[in-house]
Amino acid sequence: MNSYRAAAVTVSNSASAGKSDDRSGSILQERLEQLGFEVTERAVVPDGIESVAEVLRELSGRVDLIITTGGTGLSPSDLTPEGTMLVIDRAVPGISEAMRADTFGKIPFGMLSRGISGVVGGCLIINLPGSPKAVAEGLDVIGGVLEHAVALATGNFGRHD
Repeated sequence: MNSYRAAAVTVSNSASAGKSDDRSGSILQERLEQLGFEVTERAVVPDGIESVAEVLRELSGRVDLIITTGGTGLSPSDLTPEGTMLVIDRAVPGISEAMRADTFGKIPFGMLSRGISGVVGGCLIINLPGSPKAVAEGLDVIGGVLEHAVALATGNFGRHD
């Protein structure tokens, strides 16, 4: 098991206002812990470019991995990728491409996800869609490479804690 610190961030107007339960964030935390990450931060923020960018900037100095859930679709309030782009230094398109590719032929709406992935400093950031099912399926696709990706992003290439 690794000892990388992770943050689970839910982007949702209704969850941030207390009008709905944060089921996606709970599943995200549970699955990250199953993958061996220590989830040291949880946040729920409203949709918006600045709300997303602000929480990513704040958390990126405290954790090695941030995964967001929500705000990756086509509705006018789905602005998580735009907020993420303001923060990342380098894109890691293969992660998001792999998750989208996995949906082809199975879930017709998967191609509408606009989530991105990238690195800021030594922190990897990945956007997932907002449904609990999409969170689980996305982590099924990338779970096998996640520790290695974080090790590379943090500069801990041979680290095995």
